[in-house]
Amino acid sequence: MLQTRIHLDSNGKDLAVEHIQDVEDILNWNKEARRDEQKSDWGRHVARIPNVILVRWLNEEWSRGNELRMFSAEFDLLVQKKLRDPEWMYLRVDKPALQAGWSK
Repeated sequence: MLQTRIHLDSNGKDLAVEHIQDVEDILNWNKEARRDEQKSDWGRHVARIPNVILVRWLNEEWSRGNELRMFSAEFDLLVQKKLRDPEWMYLRVDKPALQAGWSK
């Protein structure tokens, strides 16, 4: 469950929104799921991503001026890109195939 906390600055004008989620169960599930072999290329389970991370990625894009909408085709491309990044590989539950040649 994603919790949202709103903090009002002492100046009475500014506020900060904090998102909190206990992700331990999700990360443990990912770790266990990586052990299972996925034999089908159709319907392959790629990752389980905590909501708080999706919100983080969305906020990072907004801060760059890219006003993405959650679950849009553009956001899906961003998620695919993030899941190829070594920093976020721990969210993956599949074993991505080795690629030969050039990729985008």
